[in-house]
Amino acid sequence: MVKSKTEYVCQQCGRRAAKALGRCPQCGAWNSMVAEAIAPRRVRGSRAAVEASRPIRLVEIEGEHEDRLPLSIKEFARVLGGGVVPGSVVLIGGDPGIGKSTLLLQLALAMVERGSVLYISGEESERQIKNRVSRILHGETPDDLYLLTETSLEAMLPAIEGISPIVVIIDSIQTMHTSEIDSSAGSISQVRECASRLQTLAKDSGVAVFLVGHVTKEGAIAGPKVLEHIVDTVLYLEGDSFHAYRLLRSVKNRFGPTTEVGVFEMRSSGMEEVLNPSETFLAERVVDSPGSAIAVTMEGTRPLLVEIQGLTSATSFGHPRRTANGVDFNRLLLTIAVLSRRVGLRLADQDVFVNVVGGLRISEPAADLAVAAAIASSVKDLPIPADVAFIGEVGLSGELRTVSQMPARLSEASKLGFHRVVIPKHELSDDLRPEGLQMIQVRSVHEALAELLKS
Repeated sequence: MVKSKTEYVCQQCGRRAAKALGRCPQCGAWNSMVAEAIAPRRVRGSRAAVEASRPIRLVEIEGEHEDRLPLSIKEFARVLGGGVVPGSVVLIGGDPGIGKSTLLLQLALAMVERGSVLYISGEESERQIKNRVSRILHGETPDDLYLLTETSLEAMLPAIEGISPIVVIIDSIQTMHTSEIDSSAGSISQVRECASRLQTLAKDSGVAVFLVGHVTKEGAIAGPKVLEHIVDTVLYLEGDSFHAYRLLRSVKNRFGPTTEVGVFEMRSSGMEEVLNPSETFLAERVVDSPGSAIAVTMEGTRPLLVEIQGLTSATSFGHPRRTANGVDFNRLLLTIAVLSRRVGLRLADQDVFVNVVGGLRISEPAADLAVAAAIASSVKDLPIPADVAFIGEVGLSGELRTVSQMPARLSEASKLGFHRVVIPKHELSDDLRPEGLQMIQVRSVHEALAELLKS
């Protein structure tokens, strides 16, 4: 008889120890070492299994390109790379209440047109899920959508095999457990083992599996980092609880780009797609207002126009405040230093506040010039012309550096009615210049502000 042994496993990083420790020596987390009974696995396989595994030539492998399953939710399909890949495992994380379950339930309702869909919940009852479906549909419930409230993996697998669905949604992976491991649901060992078993199911049967993952207070998906390595795609649903907009961001995708972003709006009927985010984010813009500038940024392959607001006020303390909402704080400090040193703006006695409208978060340097323009506009109390947008990265010497995907940015600005765009001075072929768009090419921040903020 194989004896099991007890190990202490950190629930934050997965570090194992032979005895209890108050603090994990690897990640430094306190009281995270939990005792788990681990049964040793057999290392050697059978003779038949060893003989079956042999190297083969790539040309000997038969198979054609497997088509994706079409998805009517275009923003979701964009993030996945064009549709649902049969046999794939997708992990979706996000803060509590951000809309993960609602979005996946809408996915189930959209995919039920292609075949049977099984929604497994370990957190809600059938009645709660039915009420959510009724709120989304406002009509009849589809026949091929199956619900199962279960947390045991051994009970789930026969149900999946009996229905043979095209998509299985599990909400959430932290509530699932297997009897093969003597530890509570949500532990490192349970999450890893359940994810591995579901991955094997997906690869063998061709069913697409979507997993909901809880996140820690730091914003990372709870559980071992190996969980993100097991799955094929990792998506994060981001957003501010005080704003209606949600961003579905891809951070790992074996079947598509890892920089795509889908935009949704949370409403009472569920998650609504925002097919033209730039127009939506600029809908409430107040023109001819000091401290407002338009930045042309990129989220994956999609250009976005967002409004950046800057506000300066005389400080009442010895150390002025710098507050960044939606932009990187360190890049804000860099921009303020450049404006003070290279442009000559007096900001040492000014509190500086920068905000990105709509609850978005911009991480790319292409918004530096718009941030600088918004701050300078507020200091001088002069509005920036309403038909001007900004593209450019600011260097420490005050120079402007070009950014990638300039033609796509210029095209988006032209579509939304902007007539002038301030960009770094560089060579741009005539066929990439949108008709009716004037490009103001400058070499430095000082030159750009002198051109637009004339008192």
